[in-house]
Amino acid sequence: MTKRNSIAEMKDEVAGWRRELHMNPGLTRDEKFAFAFVQERLTDLNIPFKTGYAEYGVVATIEGNMNTSGKSVGLRADMDALSLTEESGQPWTSKIDGVMHACGHDGHTATLLGVAKYLSETRNFDGLVHLIFQPAEEGGHGADRMIADGLFNDFPCDAVYGLHNWPYQKIGTAAIRPGPIMASVDEFDVVFTGRGGHAALPQASIDPIVMTANFVMQAQTLISRETDPVQAAVLSFTDIHSGEGAHNIIPETSKVKGTIRTFDFDVRAKLQKRIEQLAQSVADFHGGTCEFGLTPHIDPTINDAAEAEFCADVMADLIGEDNMNRNVAPCMGGEDFGSMLKDRPGAYIWVGQGTGDSKSPHDQGLHSPKYDFNDDVLPLTIDYMAELVERRLKV
Repeated sequence: MTKRNSIAEMKDEVAGWRRELHMNPGLTRDEKFAFAFVQERLTDLNIPFKTGYAEYGVVATIEGNMNTSGKSVGLRADMDALSLTEESGQPWTSKIDGVMHACGHDGHTATLLGVAKYLSETRNFDGLVHLIFQPAEEGGHGADRMIADGLFNDFPCDAVYGLHNWPYQKIGTAAIRPGPIMASVDEFDVVFTGRGGHAALPQASIDPIVMTANFVMQAQTLISRETDPVQAAVLSFTDIHSGEGAHNIIPETSKVKGTIRTFDFDVRAKLQKRIEQLAQSVADFHGGTCEFGLTPHIDPTINDAAEAEFCADVMADLIGEDNMNRNVAPCMGGEDFGSMLKDRPGAYIWVGQGTGDSKSPHDQGLHSPKYDFNDDVLPLTIDYMAELVERRLKV
């Protein structure tokens, strides 16, 4: 599966790094172990690096045997874990209670360290490669914070590339698409306030539960009747809380949480505006009030068309055209690599890691407590990123 024998030979070493990272996960904005581990490995490899980006971000630079092209590329890996208690059953299970790598960021970090090892030994390219070890991907705005801290000013990149393991596809396959591949993520919180009272005397109250019910049902029309059917969008309610469990009390307030996912910036802006207008109009109609808060989390991940084709060509040469899906259906999940692609051309690819065994930890869904990154995919992910560099910065 690998083009370079030296990469296949380093699999066990890189897998060892991955498992050490897995056993010592850090939540968003608390990636202390990964931060130190990455610096230790880079130091061992005599690769210069710089910190000070989004607190726990690390950026390393490798210069090719030639540096006359004036070109540079960025390769990015995320490092943070999730608030879950691991149930994978692996010998290298998390040592941190309630924290685990359930999205494979340990594998992404190990991949980029493997790329660092290979490129530092071969340097078969003309230009500069910037290795971006990013914290706080899981809702912590890590990409935005690294950019704000000067990432692309300090390390100019003509293009930037990222990848994600994909347990929904078999190992030895990959998928990409031009244009949107993952969605924007916005979150909203609404508090409806009425007038509490006795459940037997509703006319003396202003019922916030009725406000909430109307809001939830009417909000569905923002998708079904106000959004162009060919423009994908999702509006989901994820938490509703009102009252303290009594059968005979109309509560004073009702709290609602939800998320909006889109691929289009104009559709996103419209839904952000309309959901707030709807909440206010429902409260006004019932004689209550509402407090509305919206947190725009991350931008959609939109692949540059030419770069997506380039990445597909590179991967197809490694796994075969029959195993390369060049126009995969996009996913409504979010990925803050979109912020980097908004700033620089590049592309994001999914690399299969499934085994076909539904009970295997490598086939469990992302963010599942039973999930584990498949180390057998490491030679391919390292080879893919190395090939991107050597082809993009060809000597």
